[in-house]
Amino acid sequence: MEPPVIGGLVVAGMFVMIALHVPIGVAMAIAGFVGTGIMIGFDPAVALMGIEPSAAIASEELAIIALFLLMGNFAAAAGLSGDLYRLAQAFLGHRKGGLAMATVATCAGFGAVCGSSLATTATMTRIALPEMESRGYSRRLSTGSIAAGSTLGVIVPPSVLLVLYAILTEQFVTALFVAALGPALIAVILYLLSVVAYVTVSPNSGPAAERVAWPERRSVLKQSWGVVFLAFVVSGGIYSGIFTINEAAAVGASVAIAFTAFRGRLSRRLFFDNLRETAASTALIYLIIIGASIFSYAISLSQLPDIIVGSIEGLGLQPLVVILLLEAMYIVLGSIFDTVAAMVITLPFVFPLITGMGYDPIWWGVINVVVMEMGMITPPIGLNVFVLQGMAKDVPFSTIYAGIGPFLVSDVIRLLILTLFPVLTLWLPKAMGLM
Repeated sequence: MEPPVIGGLVVAGMFVMIALHVPIGVAMAIAGFVGTGIMIGFDPAVALMGIEPSAAIASEELAIIALFLLMGNFAAAAGLSGDLYRLAQAFLGHRKGGLAMATVATCAGFGAVCGSSLATTATMTRIALPEMESRGYSRRLSTGSIAAGSTLGVIVPPSVLLVLYAILTEQFVTALFVAALGPALIAVILYLLSVVAYVTVSPNSGPAAERVAWPERRSVLKQSWGVVFLAFVVSGGIYSGIFTINEAAAVGASVAIAFTAFRGRLSRRLFFDNLRETAASTALIYLIIIGASIFSYAISLSQLPDIIVGSIEGLGLQPLVVILLLEAMYIVLGSIFDTVAAMVITLPFVFPLITGMGYDPIWWGVINVVVMEMGMITPPIGLNVFVLQGMAKDVPFSTIYAGIGPFLVSDVIRLLILTLFPVLTLWLPKAMGLM
């Protein structure tokens, strides 16, 4: 049997196992192990099953993921997300749709200390939804701003997904973080404009609250110093060169734990609960990465990526058309699969195609995260929507999806801008000498 045929069977077997509810990481590992064994023998395949897990466990780069997850968990436990929301509310709440704007701004800020879209969704549903409902906001606008705003958690650095992309494609993590700053700012601006458009069309959807006096604003600002300090320490340390990414993650996690203790919220039970939650999330990501490494090895042996790249080039399609088709594919995948799984499954095929067409891998890393972020709020599934509805069971899915509509339109606009003008993504890392 020819290697490309075996590669095709490996891919088919993986999807069959996923359909049978085998965990994605396990499905990729089994398919990769069997495919490698058939192509070069089962002794090397058994050795591969030992090498990849040990390499993952020993990887300093992967340790970043665990530390950023730990930082996000303790930042939420310390109440830093609530401080950030009250700060945004004090400055924006007096405008029509102001609380929805505050929610978007808080999601972006919390993304800088969390890095997880799903964690941001869960946190903001607890904090922002009751506030907006108590002030007469429509459920469409309130849930739409939470679900869409929470996607900023995976594009605003430090982002777990950007770290994962850097590891899998051997790119410079700091360059990816810097490249993501411009697209993240564009996303925040377009989301705020979406809220403005929403309340312009439907003024009663987001009534304005009373203006907060400046003395009270200053008081709220003083109370919010913790989250500003944490974001400054982590982001400022990375971009100034004081910390490496690993050091920044470790310092950020330590500062978040210290804040939790300083505010009297650090109990023995909370400490170990957060460690368990971080360990569980990290183990899931590690399992997927290990499985993806074994799967990628088998796919590389089969020469399937080279054949796919050659076939697409043979169609004579313009590179931009190929990029648009890939973006559409990723939006669909992001609406069905977990973003980590969607990335690791497709990178062995897509990354050689992107680089083969001459596109910059840093630019594609940001685009890759943006399109999968869109998938997290795209019907028929959208993981952010499911998390939100699971925490607010009285809100029907149809209401949430209706509220997301204007934000999805702004997402499409942002994606087209970033696709047609790569310079918006690449100019800052180039200016800083990171590329």
